[in-house]
Amino acid sequence: MSTSLKNVLAIVPPHMGGRRSGTGLAALFDGRARVTVVEAAGEDPAALRAAHVIVTALSPVTAEHLAAAPELELVQCASHGFDYVDLDAARARGVAVCTIGSSGAERQNVAEQTFALILALAKQLIPAHTALTGGDWALPRLQSHLTELSGKTLGVVGLGHIGREVARRALAFDMDVIYAGPRRAAPETEARCGDARHVPLDELLRTADYISLHAPLTDSTRHLLDAERLALLKPTAFVINTARGALIDQEALADALEAGTLAGAGIDVFDPEPPPATLRLLKAPRVVLSPHVGGVTRETVVRIALAAVQNAVDHLDGKPPRDVVS
Repeated sequence: MSTSLKNVLAIVPPHMGGRRSGTGLAALFDGRARVTVVEAAGEDPAALRAAHVIVTALSPVTAEHLAAAPELELVQCASHGFDYVDLDAARARGVAVCTIGSSGAERQNVAEQTFALILALAKQLIPAHTALTGGDWALPRLQSHLTELSGKTLGVVGLGHIGREVARRALAFDMDVIYAGPRRAAPETEARCGDARHVPLDELLRTADYISLHAPLTDSTRHLLDAERLALLKPTAFVINTARGALIDQEALADALEAGTLAGAGIDVFDPEPPPATLRLLKAPRVVLSPHVGGVTRETVVRIALAAVQNAVDHLDGKPPRDVVS
């Protein structure tokens, strides 16, 4: 192998597949870099110290890790999100941080997962299945909780790549779409999303029957839905989160569900991940939970890996990387 090759540190934590998945990711470089696979950034100090590029699959890259990597040029996130990388520290060291946002690798599956959760809640699939397998014909008890999507309002918080896919799918269910975000989308985007209307966040929370979160996690969006904002929701409303767990104050959400001031919640993401067994949300009533499966189908994982590796290879080849967030 040529001594001119640069070094890549591929970080895949155990809950994302660990070394087995990392080995597959490393193979995609096809000899264009020296790739070391680890399950945590600090696992191999020598590899971290020599790394020119880090590719991380939702594994934290902290200020301490960055300081220990004097050769580092790029941190490539194998995701749309970037909240697990210390952007300030990277910026201070002149290290670029990129996502795979423009690739659209995750948007199909996350949108599908969003509607899987919405439908499970509307049709009471989890309690119906559990009751029936236990010999309980629960229809009389469940009937008053069953609802349909037609004519309901979907509130999308963040009309980015994934939020738009969710909004488009809502059209098939004859739902009205409103959205909140720092900027209004282009008129043609709103039209493709069923003439979606841009409204202030608090108005969306008061109005929507289903609130679906698709915002990035930043300092300004952490606990975007706190106790005060959750109190704005109608008691018949449902909250769906397939973005980042910390967008919601999980304790406040558990409080609302236990108090009956919220109809239900569909949650695919947690803070932290995996969540501790003591997290109250895991035992809360009227929830449908999944272990961050949005974005990790067989097809999606391939698209994510290809997009992350291509961006890293472009950088190594002297081309400007895409989706730079810092």
